[in-house]
Amino acid sequence: MLKAPPPLLLASSSRYRAELLARLRLPFASDSPDIDEQPAAGEAPAALALRLARTKAAALRPRHPQAWIIGSDQVAVTDDRVLGKPGHRARAIEQLMLASGREVRFETAVVLSTPDGRFFEAVDSTHVRFRELTTDQIARYVDAEQPFDCAGSFKCEGYGITLFEAIKSRDPTALIGLPLIALCGLLRDAGYTLP
Repeated sequence: MLKAPPPLLLASSSRYRAELLARLRLPFASDSPDIDEQPAAGEAPAALALRLARTKAAALRPRHPQAWIIGSDQVAVTDDRVLGKPGHRARAIEQLMLASGREVRFETAVVLSTPDGRFFEAVDSTHVRFRELTTDQIARYVDAEQPFDCAGSFKCEGYGITLFEAIKSRDPTALIGLPLIALCGLLRDAGYTLP
């Protein structure tokens, strides 16, 4: 009889991350950490994403001492300006106008916290080149997909793909919010048995 794998816990309320993690066909639960996501003064985007992912995983350790906890966070940046989740239509349009004709870099961090207190970490960098967009094109896209809960104001797994000229990435899942290639490597490095 096969031994059941240890429990995985996704430190996130993101449905996008949960959908990605489900692709691995491993049993998991989700719990939302309540953390301060404000950047520190002068904090680099990759360092911010990694710190937030680590903080999310660590925040749930007291409630889930036996779980293998997965924390992840993503920071979008263009011209040294961090683009967060827009939250509403006007801000989404503003972000996409800023991205028009430019490259936006997405730093996506993933952290695995093991029950014995070890942390395994990785950061994936994805570069998205936006085509030149008109205000009308942006407004139509935002109204169609309402990407208000997505860093950078688009959903690449949906209609947002029409906004791009190119994507450069080692891991296509990183842009959606959870780099599965890196996560599988962390799980293996930590001794978690994968198929």
